[in-house]
Amino acid sequence: MTFAPPAPPAFSDCTPIQKTAKIITDVLAPANLVTALLLLVGWHSTQSWSGLGWGLVAALFCGVIPISIVLLGVKRGGLTDKHIRVRRQRVVPMTLSLVSVVAGIILLYVLGAPADVSALVVAMLVGLVSSLLVTTGWQISIHNSVAGGTVMILLLVFGPWMLPTALGAAAIGWSRTVLKAHTIGQILAGTALGGTSALAFVLLR
Repeated sequence: MTFAPPAPPAFSDCTPIQKTAKIITDVLAPANLVTALLLLVGWHSTQSWSGLGWGLVAALFCGVIPISIVLLGVKRGGLTDKHIRVRRQRVVPMTLSLVSVVAGIILLYVLGAPADVSALVVAMLVGLVSSLLVTTGWQISIHNSVAGGTVMILLLVFGPWMLPTALGAAAIGWSRTVLKAHTIGQILAGTALGGTSALAFVLLR
């Protein structure tokens, strides 16, 4: 029997703490973090608008298309919600997202994107594949997997002064526990998996 986290209450019925947790979960959702990270790294890669353009192209395949797949699934009734609380529902949208990311990698390499942008997308692919493999057997936190990878990439690209962003990852973990979406173990495992997957960026940049 598959465990499904309880449906969260409507926003209007939430306590102030739950409302705060919902806002953090939505604002710092994986697609938002991925998009913001690609734009930052894209800009940094060339220190010009062209780099930002490369970040936008990568964000299309790694952020916009994947979240569109999820939202379409919710609209059609195949997914319970945009955060995909039910583990068995994650496989199809994550697999389709994987295809989108692979297509993005191919396009970026063919068009000659900056090394940092291409390396970041490959690192995201590693994280996605790893999360997909784990999620087939365990409700790992995708939110914190992306958050952990984001913090690691920011540290690698911009240096130790980005260390306070780890507080954002901690806030995401807190929000997921408050909303009863994950256990502490699932959050820690997701964060560790994302951080480890980001090391692929070091090898390819």
